[in-house]
Amino acid sequence: MSRKKGKVFGVVGTITHDFITFSSGRSFSGLGGILYQAAALCGLGKEAHLFSNLGEELLPMVKKVTSKWPGCKTRGLCVVPGPGNRVHLRYPARGERAEVLESCVPALNPGPLIKRAFQFDFLIAVINSGRDFTFQDWRKIVSAVQAPIWLDVHSLPLAFVLKRLRSYRPLTRWRDWVEGIAYLQANEKEVASMLGDPSVLPSLSRIKHFGQEALELGLKAVFVTLGRRGVLVMAPGVYRILKPPAVLGIVDTTGCGDVFCAAAAARLAAGADPVKAALSGIRFASPAAGVAGVEETYMLVRSSQL
Repeated sequence: MSRKKGKVFGVVGTITHDFITFSSGRSFSGLGGILYQAAALCGLGKEAHLFSNLGEELLPMVKKVTSKWPGCKTRGLCVVPGPGNRVHLRYPARGERAEVLESCVPALNPGPLIKRAFQFDFLIAVINSGRDFTFQDWRKIVSAVQAPIWLDVHSLPLAFVLKRLRSYRPLTRWRDWVEGIAYLQANEKEVASMLGDPSVLPSLSRIKHFGQEALELGLKAVFVTLGRRGVLVMAPGVYRILKPPAVLGIVDTTGCGDVFCAAAAARLAAGADPVKAALSGIRFASPAAGVAGVEETYMLVRSSQL
């Protein structure tokens, strides 16, 4: 019996231990990183094969959580000494969140992923720390994977420092990172970094110009998340801002972009066009702001399928 199209996903990046503080003084801690994509994919009934170095201190927590998610495959996790990726996120009342990386795992050996690349219908890559994998190994992964690749640049433009506030820096080599992929995800600040000046948020016209340049490299679509304004979708002949529904009772916006990524990628893998895929991503990402953590995210997405 042949398997259903768009069922098997590779997910590469880093599993984090997040410590989150809000301007109200409320705080939360829990697992994060690529477990948000895994939670959404498994909630949608997909297989999520995880590839990441995992700090040994996080292993019991990760096993406990992922064992409850049918379809979550953890053979690609490599346990390394130490606490793993510990991240402090602080959300001010206004403006950008602040991030401090307390500890980090070494860059992933891409060998196990490359050996199993033929299994994937789709690969999602997320740069959670900036040291998830080296650029040279990333190019090996892109060359080996024949399925469509979605790249969320996320922390790539952030300066890689430990125990200090991470600031955005120009990411002038972005073309080298996106060459050969199919789908690119970034927020406005990350686009500003790729345009060379992270201190100035780009206008929509500048973002459109950036998207056109990315599409000329062979990408199928670019998704720029705009916060409460929604998502800008750019594809050949397409330039649309999709607005999210109003969300009451926001609990934690951490992971919303990851849920958008997973839900949109699931639709793309099944043959949907970029706009329909993004609408699906928004459908799940918006209510995800009303829950906290990967376990509640999984239950939220799973309940929508019942």
